[in-house]
Amino acid sequence: MKLFTWETAPNPRRVKIFLDEKGVKIPSEDVGVTGKPFLKTEFLENHGHRRVPLLRLDDGSYIAEAMAICRYFETLYPDPPLMGSDARQAGKIDMWERLAEWEGLQAISEFYRNSKGSFSGRALPGYAQTLEQIPELVERGEARLNLFYAKFDTQLAKHKYVAGKSFSVADITTLCTIDFASFSKLGIPGNCENLQRWYELVSKRPSVSG
Repeated sequence: MKLFTWETAPNPRRVKIFLDEKGVKIPSEDVGVTGKPFLKTEFLENHGHRRVPLLRLDDGSYIAEAMAICRYFETLYPDPPLMGSDARQAGKIDMWERLAEWEGLQAISEFYRNSKGSFSGRALPGYAQTLEQIPELVERGEARLNLFYAKFDTQLAKHKYVAGKSFSVADITTLCTIDFASFSKLGIPGNCENLQRWYELVSKRPSVSG
């Protein structure tokens, strides 16, 4: 088993934090080009998915996408549960994790990949074909991100963690989203005090700070 990753990217980080929370260690390879926003040519040529994280299993097959990989390890190592311990909790966690990815992580990705010159012709990840940037998506991405912040601040006014009483994958995706946004100078707004309280709490976890 081997995990292909990229230390600076948010999606591989989601898996890294998840595995650290589980106490699971597997061999990994960072396939990012040092100091540049590219994946290594060898990796791209050998793996048609062209994105990380990517998990190669012992039988030679692959599992792609962060939450699919996390689900695989959740099944193998159910304790501590990070995707819910009963049907209701699992549904709530899945809902908020998807909201964090779609309304938060996708929003900052939309902003980032359409505003940075280094992503010219690569506005979406995973494609060998040229995909040009769309300048209008920069403004929309920032607007979407602010809506994400407001929604999650309201949710965290009522709960200790994103999906309720327990730390879960919903918190992992939310955290990675905010850290990626902060890298682009679009961190938590000053009026989102509940979100800031939560962020300070989860940032102290060994899986995050280590």
